Amino acid sequence: MATNQDFDFKAFQEEAIKGLYSGKPLTGENSIFAPMLKHFLEQSLQGEMEAHLLEERSLGKSNRRNGTSSKRVKSNVGEFELQTPRDRSVSFEPSIVSKRQVVLTEQLEGQIISMYSRGMSYSEIGKHLQEIYGYSLSASELTSITDKVLPMLREWQVRPLSRIYVVAWLDAMYYKVRTDGKVNTRVLYSVIGLNLRGQKEVLGIYLTESEGAKFWLSVLQDFKNRGVEDIFISCVDGLKGFPEAIENVFPKTQIQLCVVHQIRGSLRFIPEKYIKEFIVDLKSVYQAPNSIIGEENLLVLEEKWR
Repeated sequence: MATNQDFDFKAFQEEAIKGLYSGKPLTGENSIFAPMLKHFLEQSLQGEMEAHLLEERSLGKSNRRNGTSSKRVKSNVGEFELQTPRDRSVSFEPSIVSKRQVVLTEQLEGQIISMYSRGMSYSEIGKHLQEIYGYSLSASELTSITDKVLPMLREWQVRPLSRIYVVAWLDAMYYKVRTDGKVNTRVLYSVIGLNLRGQKEVLGIYLTESEGAKFWLSVLQDFKNRGVEDIFISCVDGLKGFPEAIENVFPKTQIQLCVVHQIRGSLRFIPEKYIKEFIVDLKSVYQAPNSIIGEENLLVLEEKWR
């Protein structure tokens, strides 16, 4: 078994200092720290193999080393060849760097998933990795990383919800989404709930091609299937059929129309040159300290803009 003395730290230090003075990068292709990481990982793998063989012997099994296998791995400090020890019975399963693992850090995987979620294509992600770390990943390697989030996403989508929510905000937003190499417009349905502890939580996120009360009905039914028994107040926009969809699933829920959507709707009837003035007057209504003052200000608004 190899020991720490197989790695000449003094020589590494001298080489690293020389590299810094010559402008050699700390990370990426031909980085200063890649040789040290390679050494530490290979030493750890040797230690794992030693422990595995000792366990095999304690079980009365005959097993021994069988050389090493080589694979090219990627890390935050660069790319390098990693030698992994093998055994005769092919029962060794390393945990530090697993057999088919080629990306070494969760941080790097997180960066790849983040770039993918922002709509970057695999080729764009590959170019970014090449610029930053001095290596790229194939489409299949990137797919294996981005697919890791799917089981966690599915588990989150079907998780049980609280029985009661004080308020639920239901809204739909339009986004550009990359599918099959093309960028299309999709609707993202999102629901935020305020529970009895006064905490906000995202109840669900759904992606579809267009907004409609029929789809909202399926979203609300999904909440009921996941344990929601009642929602006191639902804040929604003015989508036709939306209140009826809510009443169908949660008949006792009070509907609160979104103030912003109502303001936008009212602005359609105001000439453009008067919009700023009208908005100032309208604020005195929906920002009033109480309902009495709000109603009084509404009468003034009505009289002025009739």
